[in-house]
Order: sequence, then C-alpha cells, then structure tokens
Amino acid sequence: MFRNKKAPDTVNKDMDKQKRYESLVRAYHRDLYRYAYWLCKDKHIAEDLVQDTCLRAWKALDSLQDEKAAKAWLITILRRENARRFERKQFDLVDIDEPGNSGSSNDDPHHQQQWLQKQIMNLEVDYREPLFLQVIAGFSGEEIAQILDLNKNTVMTRLFRARNQLKESLEITEPSKEANNG
Repeated sequence: MFRNKKAPDTVNKDMDKQKRYESLVRAYHRDLYRYAYWLCKDKHIAEDLVQDTCLRAWKALDSLQDEKAAKAWLITILRRENARRFERKQFDLVDIDEPGNSGSSNDDPHHQQQWLQKQIMNLEVDYREPLFLQVIAGFSGEEIAQILDLNKNTVMTRLFRARNQLKESLEITEPSKEANNG
C-alpha cells in the first residue's frame, strides 16, 4: 500500500542532473562523434564510442566541477573509451597498400584533403593527436595539455614538430609533382 518515494530534494537534484547532462550532450555530441570517427575511421565504432562516452559521463557527471572544462572532460573520457576498446580486443593487423593508389597527383580539393589527412595519419601518435585536437577540434594548447595529461610546453613542442613534419612532406611531394608536369 505504501510506495517508496524519493524525497523532493532528491527528485529535484536528479532533474537538475538530467538537464545538465542533456545540455552537455546537445552541445558536444557532434564534436565527440567527429573525434571518435577520426580515431577509428568507422561509423559504427565511432557511434559506440560516443555512446559509451555519454554513459560514463552520466555516471561521473557530479565530478565535473567547471562547465567550461566540459568539452575537454568529454574528449578525455572518449580517448579512454577508445583505449579500452583495444584492451578488450586483440586485432590481427595486416600491412597492405590501398587499392588504386598509383601515386599520381591530383590537384582538386577533395584529393588534397585526403592527402593531408593521410600525411597527418602518418605522423607518430605523439604528434598526430595534438595536431588533430588543435586543427579539427579547435582546442587551445592549454586544453590539449589537460586532455592528454601533458605539460603545455610539451604540447606546443609537439604541435611545432608536427607542423614541420607536414611541411617537409609537402616539400618532398612538390618536386615530384613538378617532374610529372614538366
């Protein structure tokens, strides 16, 4: 006859948590998906990563003290979820060349973007990840340092080196393009 009812304060607190969570998900869902897709290059895995990230964020929402740090906090959760994916599963890696990659150059923007993404993916993870977080996700050096749990100076050095490596890749490619056209 008597039901267990939550106290009104608890209900209000739960409603506040729900609203806070929904606003975070609405604000950052696209960024989370874009980053997850960049990490795994698979639509379904990216969706799963975002879903797992949101679940963990819900469970740990009370630990988020500063709303300004929410995006970095969520990206950090997503990175850890991605790492857990590799802890759970061992993949058989096969080294193969991409089909149709004959080395011919193409100057249209789509191919240039693909080339740039490939060059970024060829960078060591230590350089690739900070560069992606800055260029694609729009994080500052300080935010990247927080996400990657590094010193800001270390992040800035890695960003500098990543850009230099990309510049060198471009310079190596340019003479071969000129030779093909001349």
